[in-house]
Order: sequence, then structure tokens, then C-alpha cells
Amino acid sequence: MTVLDLTPAAAPASLPRRIKAQSVMELRLLLRNGEQLLLTIVIPTLLLVAFAKAPIADLPRPRVAFLVPGVLALAVLSTAFTGQAIATGFERRYGVLRRLGTTALPRAGLLVAKTAAVVAVEILQVALLLLVGLALGWSARGSVLDVAALLLLGTVTFSGLGLLMAGTLRAEATLAAANLVYLLLLVLGGVAFPLRDFGAGMRRVLELLPIAALTDGLRAALSTSPHVPVHDIVTLVVWAASGSLLAARLFRWE
Repeated sequence: MTVLDLTPAAAPASLPRRIKAQSVMELRLLLRNGEQLLLTIVIPTLLLVAFAKAPIADLPRPRVAFLVPGVLALAVLSTAFTGQAIATGFERRYGVLRRLGTTALPRAGLLVAKTAAVVAVEILQVALLLLVGLALGWSARGSVLDVAALLLLGTVTFSGLGLLMAGTLRAEATLAAANLVYLLLLVLGGVAFPLRDFGAGMRRVLELLPIAALTDGLRAALSTSPHVPVHDIVTLVVWAASGSLLAARLFRWE
């Protein structure tokens, strides 16, 4: 006679299943947040349309070919840095992270889940912006692999910087600082205004910004250029490594 063992299994689900469940929850929270959707999807799209159609600035021709890579970089910045920094900062303030830290999901798994949700939103952003660009007369060129690699590297870079800010500053300070950085990088990072408009000395400094490196790299990858400039890759790698290491070392969960 076979005896059934109906003892409850006390062990938690496997780590991949826990991360998957948390990733889905993080994605739902992102998509329910109207302010973040405005920041991550609506603003980059409106910026692309407005600057492509209206003579707002003296941009290289064709205007849309200059703008599409910059707006893609802006989308990564808005989601991986600004949106994530603000959301994580307030989760930390309200004790959400402390409670999650007591669950079976390890803290490293939580960070992976947050990054996975960011990547999912970015896929939607990139698809929408590319469709808008094509509708505005932009013609797709370049290497898909180079573009994907740059977007992923940019995501790691800005995600690390966003978590560093959220884990070291108060929530209100994170809200103000993240939005200020977003606006400054929009103007000074070569997204909508060419870096050539600045003086030679200032331009050399601005080229060291991660948003400038990502924008310039995407412009090369989406053109007939045979390769992405090494300067852009090195700049992003340095920022990614520095931001991630500092976030891992200095991030405070409470």
C-alpha cells in the first residue's frame, strides 16, 4: 500500500522563479505609475516629434536622423536612472525595501528583478520611438547588435547611478536631484542639441558624460559607420563599473 506524504514543502521556490515573480510585480508597478509613464514614454516621443518637425534648433540634416539616437538614449536615461531612482528612493523611505529584505528573495535578486523590469519597459520605449522615427521619415541603418549592446550597457550604467542616488540620499532629495540631472543631461548631453554648439574645452568635458557617450555611440551604430567609437564604449564601461560598485558598497536599505 502506497502512503502519500502530504507534509507541506517548507522550502521556498527556486531563485529564478522568485526573481521572475518579483520582476512581473516591478513591471506592473512601473506601468501603473502615470508620472513615470509620462517621463519614460510620452516626453521622449513628444521631444522627437517636436524637434523633428519644428525649427527649434539648428540641427544637422536630416533632423530626424540626428534626433532618433539621442531620444533613444534619453529613454534609457529616463527609465533606468530617473524613474528607477525616484521609485526606489520612496520605496526605501516607506520601508518597502526593508520588508522585501526579510523575504526569501535575496537582495541581489531584488536588484536583478528591478533591472529586468526596466529592460522590459525600455523594449516598449525603443519599439515605439523607432516606429515614430520611421513615420517621420527616418530610415533604419547600422547594426542591430551594436545598438542592442549599447542600450544594454547604457541601462547598466544609468541603473547603477540611479540606485546609488536612491540608496544614499533622502527620497525628497532623490526626487529633486534625479529630475535636475535629467534636465541637465537633456540639454548638455548631445541628445537634442549638438555638442559642437559648445566651446572646444566645454565639449571635451561633456563628451565624458555617460549620456553623451551613449548618444554618440548610438548615432554611429545607426549610421553607415563601420564601428562604434572606442571612446564611447570605454566611457560607458567606466561609468557602469563605478556606479555599480559604489551602489553595491554604499546602498542603504533603510
